[in-house]
Amino acid sequence: MNGIPYITRSHEARIKELFFAGKVIVLTGPRRVGKTTLLKNIVEQSGKSHMFLNGEDLSTVELFERRTAENYRSILSDVDLLVIDEAQYIPEIGYIAKLIHDELPGKQLILSGSSSFEIIQRTGEPLTGRKITFELLPFSEVELWETAVPQKRIDLLRKRMVFGNYPEVYLDQSNATRIEYLRELRDSYLLKDVLKFEQLRNVDKVMDLLRLIAMQVGSEVSYHELGKQLSMSKNTVEKYLDLLSKAYVIYKLEGFSRNLRKEITKSSRWYYYDNGIMNIVLNNLDDLSLRRDTGRLWENYMISERLKYLNATRQLSRSYFWRTYDRQEIDLVEERGVSLSAFEMKWKHQVKGAPKAWKNAYPESTFKVISPESYLPFVGIDLI
Repeated sequence: MNGIPYITRSHEARIKELFFAGKVIVLTGPRRVGKTTLLKNIVEQSGKSHMFLNGEDLSTVELFERRTAENYRSILSDVDLLVIDEAQYIPEIGYIAKLIHDELPGKQLILSGSSSFEIIQRTGEPLTGRKITFELLPFSEVELWETAVPQKRIDLLRKRMVFGNYPEVYLDQSNATRIEYLRELRDSYLLKDVLKFEQLRNVDKVMDLLRLIAMQVGSEVSYHELGKQLSMSKNTVEKYLDLLSKAYVIYKLEGFSRNLRKEITKSSRWYYYDNGIMNIVLNNLDDLSLRRDTGRLWENYMISERLKYLNATRQLSRSYFWRTYDRQEIDLVEERGVSLSAFEMKWKHQVKGAPKAWKNAYPESTFKVISPESYLPFVGIDLI
């Protein structure tokens, strides 16, 4: 992104530590979140000789067609670092990477891809035990914290709840160009990998499904009901949702239960990785002061920010929602081994205790309300 400030990403330090440590580095994430910018910055800072290739370029595909160690040794004779962006477009990239890794141990190979199902599928088995994977998502609160003067932070937070955290959206100062960029993301990039992978033709149905999901953020989703509204089968709905999650558009939380018969476990809730994408799908980028769904925006934003924090710190944690049939509920439950942490997202700060059924069933768990006054530790910002 020429001409605009560079913002350090949370994965940078760890990726640098892994250079020449005997692993292929795989970087995945949605389109337009800055994977190429991040990799170019890291590689240039390394001071090592490098080659940066694009897998969508046919010349790159042709370069690796002759799958022999001698060919790759010749290509990389003067190169320490090889980066292949959009590597999923190269046939047999997993086996190519395995051969380079095994036969040229002094080289560092980095692969990136915007389609998690393709890059992981193509590198999974060949690179078992040979790779470390990172997910790059839109800017996080942690990454942006030091970029704003203190007196502007709450206003910028409110703006991010509407426009989201995609780099070019965040760094642009004009709401009009932010809207145009989000519209372009929605129309040109959002479904590109899904449509290509499945050769789907009914784009309108997929967009209608995304709108219905956006309207039901924070609520359980019935695949049967979605199918009825969209005139498609329950199985097709589930398949589309799975593909959209692998394309980093939405993600799922399942119901949590250990021992209560009244707990709902078979339902799912779906959230958007980015508020700006959710709002452009809804065709609503109005200021928060004009919105009636601020609570839903806050819930989606905070749970997504927590996901980024857990992802960046590589914590072994599983996330759920919790609800009973008599409608006692908690927005987010995190399970680490035997320990449980429960969180309720509230735009309007209020003193609130955990639901009675939760306290009775899980007395050793912790419970916190996450509001604009208390969210900083929740997303990994330590003010001490």
